[in-house]
Amino acid sequence: MMIISKKKGKKFDQNLYDELFRNIENDLRELGYGDVAVNKKMKDLNKILYDILLKSESKTLDQDRFVLNEKLIIKYFDVIKVDNEEKLEEFTGYFNKFYHFCFELSPDNMVREAIKFNY
Repeated sequence: MMIISKKKGKKFDQNLYDELFRNIENDLRELGYGDVAVNKKMKDLNKILYDILLKSESKTLDQDRFVLNEKLIIKYFDVIKVDNEEKLEEFTGYFNKFYHFCFELSPDNMVREAIKFNY
């Protein structure tokens, strides 16, 4: 959604970004992580997010085509690490369809409407 907002010339809402990470932080706390562990995990997740965004963005050619960086996917998703072409195809297919679904949405309603995505 951040990439699509940027392509449409609209800045991704800072409140949505903050809310996303606030929810992740609350979930980590509910899992029993303490303050130090939560802070470390949040820092790591933020680095991973920007790594994915920056490297995915360089592979996004235009609004009609979205190409995920396979090495990046394998780096962060353990399930796909084991030379599993079928899972990699399913993973990339999901994000490609989600990208096209979200691209049709208005940037103002994208987050609210993304809930309706069916794969």
